[in-house]
Amino acid sequence: MLILQNDITSIIPQRPPFVMIDQLVSCDEVCSVTSFYVKEENVLVDNGELSEAGITENIAQTAAAGLGYVTLKNNAPVVVGYIAAIKNLEVFVLPKVGDVIETNVTITNQIFDVTIITGIVKCSGILLAKCEMKIYLKK
Repeated sequence: MLILQNDITSIIPQRPPFVMIDQLVSCDEVCSVTSFYVKEENVLVDNGELSEAGITENIAQTAAAGLGYVTLKNNAPVVVGYIAAIKNLEVFVLPKVGDVIETNVTITNQIFDVTIITGIVKCSGILLAKCEMKIYLKK
């Protein structure tokens, strides 16, 4: 574990109750992996399942955590990013309350202030969702 739950807000701009990642499991310049325990009281849980919006936000926050970790490691300020576009979002299964999901984000391209990523969400090895996302970085 690189960053635990108590410290996760040091590398992402979101604050409770809108934090959709618990731990930064691994990270390098291109890939970041987070875990997230789905709780009943989560604002994006509906009927015992994390919603598609929750999964999408989880992917975006995983990207933010990776960027935040790398920039802090390089003694630079954490940059705020905004979802600019979501492409090819496929949700196969919604995670249930009590599930721990693992999200893997890979940077596929960087064009000026836009980072393009692919995100994959799994639970116990089962693919739950995937998408491509463009994230605008406010510098």
